[in-house]
Amino acid sequence: MSWQNNNNDGRDRGPWGSGPGGGQEPPNIDELIRKGQDKFRDAFGGGKGKGGGKGMFLIIAAVLVVGYLYGAIYKVQPDEAGVVLRFGKIQETVGTGVHIHWPPMDKLYKPKVTAVHQIDVGNQKKERQMLTGDENIVDVQYSILWRIMDPARFLFNLEQKEQSIKSVSESAMREVVAKTNIQQIMTSERQSIEIEVREIMQTVLDNYEAGIEITQIKLDRVDPPAQVSDAFNDVQKAEADRDKYINEARKYQNEIVPKARGEAEQMNQQALAYKAKAITKAEGESARFLAVYEQYKLAKDVTRRRLYLETMEKILGNTDKVILESGNTGVLPYLPLPAIKKQN
Repeated sequence: MSWQNNNNDGRDRGPWGSGPGGGQEPPNIDELIRKGQDKFRDAFGGGKGKGGGKGMFLIIAAVLVVGYLYGAIYKVQPDEAGVVLRFGKIQETVGTGVHIHWPPMDKLYKPKVTAVHQIDVGNQKKERQMLTGDENIVDVQYSILWRIMDPARFLFNLEQKEQSIKSVSESAMREVVAKTNIQQIMTSERQSIEIEVREIMQTVLDNYEAGIEITQIKLDRVDPPAQVSDAFNDVQKAEADRDKYINEARKYQNEIVPKARGEAEQMNQQALAYKAKAITKAEGESARFLAVYEQYKLAKDVTRRRLYLETMEKILGNTDKVILESGNTGVLPYLPLPAIKKQN
């Protein structure tokens, strides 16, 4: 080939003129490729040497740190509360916002504290049948509305939360129903029963440190047992009719009694007025008689004549009069004043 040369000692030289004692050694292609691969591995942490292992460790450590921080940061929604436990002990309770904890030392719970939960009681026969204060049996179905008041106590102080609330409610409801008559339970005392049961339940749950608030007890149905329902309804109808007639009688009483009292008072006032009038008139006539009598004693003839004239004035003043002229048989014409006065 054109690049081959022979030297004096007959040995071939390469195209770079390499050989013993003269020229440059040709590069080893395999070595160059191997060095390039080593540099590439060093750059991306894939080499087997010291530098490559360190790079890989840093990348893995960075990924682990980022992943840990991502898992450590948490957000509490507006309807939640965050409860953090550290080694099984309550560390803190936090509100809405972004917070951080340190797993696996810390454990996070996020119960919903604004939600109102409902438990229905009385779907089973043994739950709803209760004995009343007047020794009747009544079927009571009711609902319990509750929410979380203290998240930490709620999570760890009660194991079976809904069952505990239900059991406490049954005990409180039976206690209140046992001292109330069936008629009152079904009619007028429903609201007071709900309030009293809620107060009893809240007291018991607070003693348990359950972290639960009972917001409302609602009586859904209060009925007699089905076996005696018809008879009970007849009794209730009869009692309703009795109350109706009693109310009608009381209404009539309330109408007639005040009227009679008013009439009696009116008659009494009229009698008192007549009495006062009669007494006053008698006193006036007596005083007038005494005054006339005093004048009569002083001038008997004059007084007697004055009394005569006054009496005749009273008598003749209200009668029709005809005046006749003395010595004349005819009637003297005159102006009829009394007749005109009557017409007017």
